[in-house]
Amino acid sequence: MRTYCLFQAVNSPDLRGFTEESTGAGLPPDLGPWSLVQVIPPSGEWTPAISRAVVAAGIIENGFYLWGPAERPSSHLIIASDRVEGTAVFDRKYDQIGTIKRLLIEKVSGRVVFVDVTFGGFLGIGSHHVTIPWEKLTYDKELEGYRTDITEAQVRGAETLYGDKGVLPDEKRQREMSDYWNVPG
Repeated sequence: MRTYCLFQAVNSPDLRGFTEESTGAGLPPDLGPWSLVQVIPPSGEWTPAISRAVVAAGIIENGFYLWGPAERPSSHLIIASDRVEGTAVFDRKYDQIGTIKRLLIEKVSGRVVFVDVTFGGFLGIGSHHVTIPWEKLTYDKELEGYRTDITEAQVRGAETLYGDKGVLPDEKRQREMSDYWNVPG
């Protein structure tokens, strides 16, 4: 476990920044200045209304984690598929429910139609794959992952787009998947 330092942006009171540096030096200076609000030691009570695991992942990736509204234009209008693969998927309650394994792209249009998401398991053992429509995911900048309104019951009832032995689906199977998720085919 790590010690986390929680800061508040002086000019944006609803914006918080987490880092492991008590000086806040790793936080984005263009969104500051930053004021230290709380130091949370490894054994200290976690009071922020956001998952400690989400904050830890953000700090590992960027050196800091922002929480709240940040008016910062995205410099990335497109994203490479390998940056999407491995990204967390969160439910309505901000709990991580899976990870994107791969994108499934329509050959002719080049449009991402489905994503293969892994759920459960540990280090790939015991996990299962579910194919969900790409449009069921929304990128959440604060979580640095995708959010969905898909329920646990839907995940349990869903199948992977691939048939037996990883065979790619035919049109009928694709239509069945679209019907299951109530997505126009």
